Amino acid sequence: MMQPTQMVSKPPSYYIRRRLGQNKPAMFGLFIIVVSGIIALLGYLILPDATTNANNSIVQLQKQPPGFSVMVLKLPLGEKKKSPNILEKMLFGKEQDFTEIPIQKYTISGDYIIITPFEQSNAFPVGAQNLSLKKLSAKASREQRVKQFLDNLVYHKTYWLGTDNAGRDVLSRLLLGTRISLGIGLVAVLISVLLGITVGAIAGFFGGWLDKLMMFLMTVVWSVPGIMLVIAISLALNSKGIWVSFVAVGLTMWVDVARVVRGQFLSLKEKTYIEAAMVLGLPQYRIIVKHILPNMVGPLIVIATANFASAILMEAGLSFLGLGVQPPAPSWGMMVNEGFQLIGARASLFLVILPSGCISLLVLSFNLLGNGLRDAYDPKILLTGTGS
Repeated sequence: MMQPTQMVSKPPSYYIRRRLGQNKPAMFGLFIIVVSGIIALLGYLILPDATTNANNSIVQLQKQPPGFSVMVLKLPLGEKKKSPNILEKMLFGKEQDFTEIPIQKYTISGDYIIITPFEQSNAFPVGAQNLSLKKLSAKASREQRVKQFLDNLVYHKTYWLGTDNAGRDVLSRLLLGTRISLGIGLVAVLISVLLGITVGAIAGFFGGWLDKLMMFLMTVVWSVPGIMLVIAISLALNSKGIWVSFVAVGLTMWVDVARVVRGQFLSLKEKTYIEAAMVLGLPQYRIIVKHILPNMVGPLIVIATANFASAILMEAGLSFLGLGVQPPAPSWGMMVNEGFQLIGARASLFLVILPSGCISLLVLSFNLLGNGLRDAYDPKILLTGTGS
């Protein structure tokens, strides 16, 4: 006699992961976000220009198109600087102990190297156009000196995405800008979630005059434009540095979280298990932390994802206006502004399109992931077990 098939119940998280994995747009967004996160973490280790803020400027190479390649001469600056360890380089970059000079060609004549600069410019160091091989190594033969020059002092450099109006590598600054955008988004979301949960929980759980006070506070903050609030915070802190941008953006986004948390608390505190916990005399903080907040993980994840995209857009807008990240830090919004200032020049098109495309792609990825999470956490779908 055949035994009846037993139904194995599965936790809601199983259906959430399954539905999210079947959502191709959401998975595409997650892929872009993960790749961006890896780029942000590796930082200077993967940049063609590993100097601090990718700020190695070669004035002779301003506004060059993508794919531009040039021969470069390296001139030592003097005493060689100590090389940073891998963690220091990943976080802060490395200072160069040499100067890069673009050249058209070089000719070796006797014991001298005759150099033709990329363009006649006062920026070319005096005496660099006629280098002596004897200065490279006093004891080496002429052939060894020539080999040392070819191996260590001259090489071809390619700018895959061209250079900006200061002669800096656009690819390096775009990649490093990922760290700033994701960093501001992360800090802004953490601040908004922590502050929003605190205010929303107090308003929704206790009610009464505290609810009215918190709602008044949320209404006041909601009515102030985000840019005006950031300007006020910058003036109050008397700074426009990168950390001020992090905090200012976060303090403008907590109202959305607080409103959602308040609504969830008003609904959940009427549930039977919450009333039972109150009757048993459990401390209020334990009821909030142990019994209510865990049931709000889904909505909080969805709104945090949406706030991540909003924070990236706000940071880009503030940097474009000169109110966010300050030079020479490579912010995508500031790069768009630099390209906008060159409207009419040949290089302006890619200087605007490249950072704008990065902003759009990253914001789109967070929105796609947020939509996928919203569908995956839909309680109606979870109750029916669709997708199993």
